[in-house]
Amino acid sequence: MKFLAITLVVHRPDPVTGVPKPTHDRFREVLDNAVLAEELGFDGFGVGERHERPFLSSAPTVVLSHVAALTRRIRLFTAVTTLSLLDPVRAYEDYATLDHLSDGRLDLIIGKGNGSAQRELFHVTPEDQWDRNAESYEVFRRLWRQDRVTADTRFRPPLKDAEVWPRPYQQPVRVWHGSATSKESVDLAARYGDPLFSANVTHPIEPYAELIRHYRERWEHYGHDPADLAVGAGSAGLYVARTTQEALKEYRPVFESNLAYQRSAGLPVVFETLEDFVARSSALIGSPEQVVDKVHRYHEQFGHTVLHVAADAGGLPAARHRDSLELFQSAVAPVLRRDIPDPPFPWAPVLPRQGPHV
Repeated sequence: MKFLAITLVVHRPDPVTGVPKPTHDRFREVLDNAVLAEELGFDGFGVGERHERPFLSSAPTVVLSHVAALTRRIRLFTAVTTLSLLDPVRAYEDYATLDHLSDGRLDLIIGKGNGSAQRELFHVTPEDQWDRNAESYEVFRRLWRQDRVTADTRFRPPLKDAEVWPRPYQQPVRVWHGSATSKESVDLAARYGDPLFSANVTHPIEPYAELIRHYRERWEHYGHDPADLAVGAGSAGLYVARTTQEALKEYRPVFESNLAYQRSAGLPVVFETLEDFVARSSALIGSPEQVVDKVHRYHEQFGHTVLHVAADAGGLPAARHRDSLELFQSAVAPVLRRDIPDPPFPWAPVLPRQGPHV
């Protein structure tokens, strides 16, 4: 099994202290967390893309380029690239450049994105967002694979024998499809034989397991080999401590503050208590043994071979957050790496051609 540390670069007052952090300091924290993730042995570091409050992740290519310069081994993920909002030509140019600068360490997780504010900002409607996502991905995919592209597009000016530079480093870049609630993204992933990444952070396991089952069915419907299928899954929170009691005690202020924020923002509340959150959500809170057991239970439903956890402290004291990540890597990850297989492809740059890249 492979492990990612991911941030959406949420920027709101500290959940426990209520003290806001300057924007500059928040970005420095993201960079520090990326370096820490590589130091601790995580396999990937991901940055989300959002274009509305309370996020600072509107330019993931810029952030990941800086991360690429600070690291050497860890793979770089987007979580997710909101292709429904973007011009696929411009997105290709940015990500192909980032892929060269990172020596082929880039993986993309794409999705339509969500939130009415960012849809309004980019003049995307609920009715056309899925069509935009599919069209943008189809164009993006062709640009990565073909030297010249002709495409009769609906949502951007058509392309006619278009050349787009730079030509790619990875050939092609691996693209995962982020899935939260809808079968459209699942079907798009299965159609192209691409891996799926389940958000798996808001609800209990059942709706996510249903979408993954649908993905497997569509994968076979499109004629792909089941042995090539790969699934990743998120987690709703992380705090690993030596004992269950310690983990609950330390995480309770974070949970209660987040619950108050959800209510004040008018967001739906799914888990009313910390105990229910730990029991029924994908949050990994408890002793190492508890966390291992929970990932195994989710694996029985999902068959996932990649797991993401939060890169940010999210209200935990920085030292305790680091302690939790260190304990995860020393006492949880080795067991899961032994028990659960890796994805069915190399965790390395996709470079089928030999010779220099042009």
